[in-house]
Amino acid sequence: MPPSRHLTLTPLSPARSHPGGRAAMTCHYKCGDACSQPLANESDNDYFGDVVAASISRRTVLRAGAAGAALVGLVGSGAGADRAAAAAPAATAVDPVATGAGAAHPGGRLWPMGFRGIDPVPSSTDRLVVPKGWTWRPVIRWGDPLFDDAPEFDAGRQSATAQSRQFGYNNDYTVLIPRRRNKATLVCNHEYTNDEFMFPGIEENSDLSDEQLRTILAAHGMSVVELRRRGPGHPWSYVRGGRRNRRITSSTPFRFTGPAAGSPLLRTSADPTGRVALGTLNNCAGGLTPWGTVLSGEENVEYFRGDTVSPTAANAKRLKRYGLTSKGRGWDRVESRFDISKEPNEPHRFNWVVEIDPDDPDSTPRKHTALGRVKHEGANVVVDPDGRVVVYTGDDSKFEYLYKFVSARRFDRGSSEHARRHNMRLLEAGDLYVARFTGDGAADGVHDGTGRWLPLTKDGRSMVPGMSIEEVLVFTREAADTVGATKMDRPEDVEWNPHNNKVYMACTNNSDRKPGQIDEANPRAANKHGQVVEFGPTNGHHASTEFVWDLVLVCGDPKDPATYYAGFDKSKVTPISCPDNVTFDSRGNLWIATDGQPGSLKHCDGLFMMPLEGPERGHLVQFLSVPVGAETCGPVVSFDERTVMVAIQHPGEVDGATFATPASRFPYDGGFRGPRPSVVQVFRR
Repeated sequence: MPPSRHLTLTPLSPARSHPGGRAAMTCHYKCGDACSQPLANESDNDYFGDVVAASISRRTVLRAGAAGAALVGLVGSGAGADRAAAAAPAATAVDPVATGAGAAHPGGRLWPMGFRGIDPVPSSTDRLVVPKGWTWRPVIRWGDPLFDDAPEFDAGRQSATAQSRQFGYNNDYTVLIPRRRNKATLVCNHEYTNDEFMFPGIEENSDLSDEQLRTILAAHGMSVVELRRRGPGHPWSYVRGGRRNRRITSSTPFRFTGPAAGSPLLRTSADPTGRVALGTLNNCAGGLTPWGTVLSGEENVEYFRGDTVSPTAANAKRLKRYGLTSKGRGWDRVESRFDISKEPNEPHRFNWVVEIDPDDPDSTPRKHTALGRVKHEGANVVVDPDGRVVVYTGDDSKFEYLYKFVSARRFDRGSSEHARRHNMRLLEAGDLYVARFTGDGAADGVHDGTGRWLPLTKDGRSMVPGMSIEEVLVFTREAADTVGATKMDRPEDVEWNPHNNKVYMACTNNSDRKPGQIDEANPRAANKHGQVVEFGPTNGHHASTEFVWDLVLVCGDPKDPATYYAGFDKSKVTPISCPDNVTFDSRGNLWIATDGQPGSLKHCDGLFMMPLEGPERGHLVQFLSVPVGAETCGPVVSFDERTVMVAIQHPGEVDGATFATPASRFPYDGGFRGPRPSVVQVFRR
């Protein structure tokens, strides 16, 4: 492949690698070169790694008698391998057929559809690999028309108008909402774009025309689309012109709710009321509410141009705390609001949890300020026995925090329109908390402990000294620093498991954690593999302020003594690295999607399944592998469990790939010669 050239956000230091397992291209587009920027969290709060490392070390001592062996493994499992994990090799195109190998797995007993796990797939493989006896098919692809009057996808004739009527780019969180036995609604996030894959001849932001920049903005946001199938066991197809079909883009009006709505901190020249924002951007994960709406987390905001702001400006410290220091992506050329020096409050209008009504394409989506402003990976809802609604959300950056929101009002379990209207206001008022983790000592020989939820707001008041409630909600990271929350290794998806009432948090990785920063819950320095934290309220009520936790999965090569698979025999499990999104099937098994294995294990990313109960707890097996350069997003185990859906995001995202020289041709349909991010379905033949 030719030498790598990328759209410039901020200069990348040639001496610095991308130790999180990503291509440099991914860092540019997804998180604004966060690897090359100073850490945003400079507080002296405790590290979750300090809590966990001692625990894993103790476990090794107690079970194996090898004093210090686990700690040595934890500290040594990242840095050297990170330097070796440079750009992935050039992709080798192969036929998109289903294959099957891998170790036997009790899927037939623990999941109704059952499957035989696949082996890890080398990271250069341009292929979607699924278990033997299964096959796959796209549900919908980037550029597919959602409406009868929308044009067919034509890579050579793209426009902002066309893209706003077509399925967006880089699909991420995906939810399948059943309507009838053979009808459903699909809702999907569109996190970011790969500009040099969308258009020919693009090497820098300055190469993009104004219309191309507007098209890129239109490719962000969310899509709502109706699906149908002939019957159970048959594949789903999307319905062009479906009644619920909708595109939400960077220009869709959103209404602010909650205590910060109307705050001077949210006011701009275009919106002097501070109550109506334009668009949603960089949406990552999300959740389905019990009242039928969809939540979506606005994550990275590095598309704003922040290099024009003086380091001595009054807001410079707060901008840095959110990573807003880059040169942006050129969007300020077509919309001045993306230049912070011209609109200093515009960044405050993003990084929220948004809520949309997938049943009403004419409804106004909302941004809920009561849930705080951080780089939300997603948001997921639990209804407590007393009717209060609890929302869990992670701030997806190195050394950031885990949060929860507890509603002031109670959930109405009725099915009337009045009940639904009531429930759609539940996230407008309530209390916001951040988590502090504590290890429980060596007596039990396991890596676990207790935790406490620290209040940031309560009963409509700030609980943080020196900050108003509006400041707490707009500058939530700063508030969490102040109260002493525990720093985590990139807390991403946080999901409640209805089968055991526990919550599972994927911590993807943290290559910047030093040996002196490890703790019982973040157990490794130079942590390139990540872990999954299992936690739950001590009294069974999620609104309570105390919880217990343990590490159910410490990722990596099972041969590494630092790894842990819930106590299961590691000779019988598959390797896994960089957990990102999680979900559950009807029996409570944990499904894990990964983002970063090409750099950490030299494997393509994939989807994995792990039982959480009984003698098979920890028996991890791989279900599928995505093409070269792609990330596994979603995922969805369908309501009838006959289909597994994943969003294949940024296929071919390999340094040096371009529109003319793609690294992947996914989904291999013989049309556009480059990659098209797509939602796919995997089902039995």
